[in-house]
Amino acid sequence: MPATPAKGIEVVTFGCRLNTYESEVMRREAESAGLGALKGGAIIFNTCAVTGEAVRQAKQSIRKARRENPEARIIVTGCAAQTKPQDFSAMGEVDLVLGNEEKLKAHNYRALPDFGVNDFEKARVNDIMSVKETASHMVDAIEGRARAFVQVQNGCDHRCTFCIIPYGRGNSRSVPMGAVVEQIKRLAGNGYAEIVLSGVDMTSYGADLPGAPRLGKLVKTILRQVPEVKRLRLSSIDSIEADADLLETIATENRLMPHLHLSLQSGDDMILKRMKRRHLRDQSIQFCEDVRKLRPGIVFGADIIAGFPTETDEMFENSIAIVEECGLTHLHVFPFSPREGTPAARMPQVRREVVKSRAARLRAVGDAAYARHLASLGGTTQSILIEREGLGRTEGFTLAAIAAGQPGEIIEAVVTGHDGARLDAAPLTARAA
Repeated sequence: MPATPAKGIEVVTFGCRLNTYESEVMRREAESAGLGALKGGAIIFNTCAVTGEAVRQAKQSIRKARRENPEARIIVTGCAAQTKPQDFSAMGEVDLVLGNEEKLKAHNYRALPDFGVNDFEKARVNDIMSVKETASHMVDAIEGRARAFVQVQNGCDHRCTFCIIPYGRGNSRSVPMGAVVEQIKRLAGNGYAEIVLSGVDMTSYGADLPGAPRLGKLVKTILRQVPEVKRLRLSSIDSIEADADLLETIATENRLMPHLHLSLQSGDDMILKRMKRRHLRDQSIQFCEDVRKLRPGIVFGADIIAGFPTETDEMFENSIAIVEECGLTHLHVFPFSPREGTPAARMPQVRREVVKSRAARLRAVGDAAYARHLASLGGTTQSILIEREGLGRTEGFTLAAIAAGQPGEIIEAVVTGHDGARLDAAPLTARAA
């Protein structure tokens, strides 16, 4: 964040890829509302509520922003603001709090004193469960990124016992296929070589649309109708909901990237049941085995929670073991964080020092798996999308250092080694994105 935005709009984004996408919509709507002309400018915080630490970091950043930008207008939105609007409206540093639905509409940004509204309600947050549709919210670019994120779904109909997100995002609702295709055509036409489909519970896509199309049909339609898309990537999916069309496309379409991030959360069946997940450990292992047969070399990442309430040492060992059994290489580890209002917050808690210790061990196991993955790619040829000067990502989403190309360009390169964190690669040929 710049020390002084002066005039203009700064959007500070926390959390998921969907927030990244929505931040571009917010920037456009805030500009349309005239916030860029305010004395001192405006800083908008798009928050995350997935953990207590995410909320703490957001509040810390808000206080710092006020100290460094005393004249700026500070607006807070996102999932943390949706679930706990009173916490942010009570902060003296904050001028306005908007809910997840309100943040996407220009007129809500006009609820500031500078627009002559002096007796307004500081928090404008509706009942997110009353929202029945998700608009397409067209954007032409994602500022500062080589890949573009496209929202295809929002909200979640499931109620995992640890998760506050449905109360921040509402029930599941899908963007119609035609609107998604139109969005992707525009982004591909603007030079984006890679498009990432995102959502809160993306594999539930389409259940609320006429004919109930599944995610696989959406992916097939995009690849058929937008041939100029060079790389299509999926964000996190729930493997138990993967449909036949999706699996067929993984097997047959090289433009669909060979990288899936799975919402596993645990490797122990009893903990999965207490989480109210809809899969068991053997189903996750079988899914990875089946997909590897369809697409050899595919890379799997996963979210895993360490220290869920009632988790014993033996249960935790099952989460350790599933890293190897599923062949995971990109691990997102979350130390369990009780969220007020969720059933898991009322369950018998694991001691905090044990939670932290288990998370550290799980991260170490993940780091070792990632290092083995890096070593396995030595000598191979990879297509690398340049994200910024000297750095890019393979089709399997592995970070690579390469002294060639411009952001957005795809470079063919040979892997010459790795440093434990990223590949080292030497360019073979380049083609324009």
